[in-house]
Amino acid sequence: MTRTARELLESTTGKLAPDPHANRLLPLIARGAARRDTLAALALEQRHVIAADRRAFLHLAERSAAEGATAGPECAAFFGMLAEGETLAQDRLGAYVAACGVDPAREAAYEPLADCQAYPAYVAWLALNGSPAEVVLALSANFAAWGGYCATIAESLRDHYGFDDASCGFFDFFAEPSPELDQRALSAVQAGLDAGRIDEGRVHRYGGLLQAAETRFWHALWEQDNRAP
Repeated sequence: MTRTARELLESTTGKLAPDPHANRLLPLIARGAARRDTLAALALEQRHVIAADRRAFLHLAERSAAEGATAGPECAAFFGMLAEGETLAQDRLGAYVAACGVDPAREAAYEPLADCQAYPAYVAWLALNGSPAEVVLALSANFAAWGGYCATIAESLRDHYGFDDASCGFFDFFAEPSPELDQRALSAVQAGLDAGRIDEGRVHRYGGLLQAAETRFWHALWEQDNRAP
């Protein structure tokens, strides 16, 4: 029996769900044990991630639109909304950066960690090489985990670090459900299914590599937190 887009999204998200213990930094933040310098590094790494992902999503939207009627418009709408979201997230990130005590000179001098930037590097690879409908599936599965991480961080920043709502806005943004984005993902996946453009093996490969890069991001920051005196 042919599966629907919703069934495929749900099964893909389940198969690609990360190990609950994969993010070793999250428990430290959750109990207020992570150092403030680590929180600052998270903010500065996200400056690079958000900017890179926005450009990748815009490119995917352009590629999708160029495909024409078969899945192109639906995928373009999904990636276009992602790009808009990255712009909003970048705007909200400034308050978090400031709350971490990072001034413009420190931000300009910051050198990003290679393992933290593996994620946007792979998203850029997908933007150039991935089949758009398959990338929709892989990203949607990864976003499910990312949203949960952000919800935990936002709560901890308020409870343990004294951050206000504006300072938590970046994480609140990603933690909040987006029915419109979910609907665009469903439309894109369904169009991909109808056009015969989805190979589940490739989707799982894409999603597995995204999740591995995400794990490297958090592990690099956890290592930095543990190396500190």
